[in-house]
Amino acid sequence: MVGWFEIPATDMDRAIRFYEAVFDVKMTRQELGGIDMAFFPMVEKGMGSGGGLVNSGSNYKASPDGILIYMTAFSGDVSTELDRVVKAGGTALMPKTQISPEIGYMALFLDTEGNRIALHSR
Repeated sequence: MVGWFEIPATDMDRAIRFYEAVFDVKMTRQELGGIDMAFFPMVEKGMGSGGGLVNSGSNYKASPDGILIYMTAFSGDVSTELDRVVKAGGTALMPKTQISPEIGYMALFLDTEGNRIALHSR
């Protein structure tokens, strides 16, 4: 159902460093219509939706209380990405926790901007 997602960032350089370190990816930064954005690399069809970081002043506000985005732990183990969260300056909120044998595992973290994000792996 998700077609696109945007994660608010007040300090784009810091947020880009954080997410590149956690997910071991290279983000592409671009200004679109006066909005500073950084895009996560697109994944293979059927492997999730695209999205990125956005800094657009008062239109976006980081929050630990709003919608929860589950990001795929492509390492195959949420513990790997969760360890990177702490090393990159984020905060682990929930350790690797089994949802069910069929669904897999999750973990929660707070990013450097103050957003609560989930990780998921099978």
